[in-house]
Amino acid sequence: MSPPPVSKAGVMGWPISHSLSPRLHGFWLRHYGLAGVYDALPVRPEDLPAALRGLQDQGFRGVNLTVPHKVAACSLVDTLDATAQRIGAINLVTVDENGKLSGRNTDAYGFTQNLEARGFVPAGGSAFVLGAGGACRAVLVALADMGFNEIRIANRTRDYAEKLAQELSTKSCQIYVVDWAQASRFLSNIDLVVNTTSLGMTGQPPLDFFLEGLPLSAFVTDIVYAPLETALLRQAKQRGHRTIDGLGMLLHQARPAFKAFFGLDPEVTEELRNFVLSERE
Repeated sequence: MSPPPVSKAGVMGWPISHSLSPRLHGFWLRHYGLAGVYDALPVRPEDLPAALRGLQDQGFRGVNLTVPHKVAACSLVDTLDATAQRIGAINLVTVDENGKLSGRNTDAYGFTQNLEARGFVPAGGSAFVLGAGGACRAVLVALADMGFNEIRIANRTRDYAEKLAQELSTKSCQIYVVDWAQASRFLSNIDLVVNTTSLGMTGQPPLDFFLEGLPLSAFVTDIVYAPLETALLRQAKQRGHRTIDGLGMLLHQARPAFKAFFGLDPEVTEELRNFVLSERE
């Protein structure tokens, strides 16, 4: 009797060598004793349509997507889930038995799960978001779904923030744009501050943002995880705020993908965090 076929999955990006996803999924495969393969798949932007359409022939159950493919792939799959439609980007593609491609976005899920795992209890209120790039869209959708009534957003290019506010504001969650240069003046009554920019990331310019005026009860989180404790989080911790690093968002967004590929919903543990972090040491 022949053994069951090995489940195959991977992550597509260009470049892709920096991705922690193979290390992350590889840990879970070994931890749960599952027969599966998860590879880094370097795919140039112009080759993405052919790469996605060739997944079934190559025996893949699906792939994750990272930069620069998340937006372009939306027009290349057969169906998009509701969250992906709102965000306008996908990071997960699955293949059914007929070769049809389904696109999902699990970044908003990962963001929410990371906050809740670190002790943040959603209870409406107001959030303050820095940035208006691709990652910001997922964060705004997550905050709205968590029940926030108001979101204030600041971006160095105000037009980008205005566009997001117009597209994603709802009756139950209004998004207001404030000037980047005066952003710190709008922190009163804020329950959560989120940095979605790359500022403060290793190799990037610093984030010059001061938390004076932020209620000490507020949480502060940064989706950056290199370094694990950014200058923003260090400043927040020194002021007495509870802080949440960005690594958990990466780990939790991978859970729905792993379940789709290998049939098991994995746990995010301290052992996993330490293993993924050891790659960068």
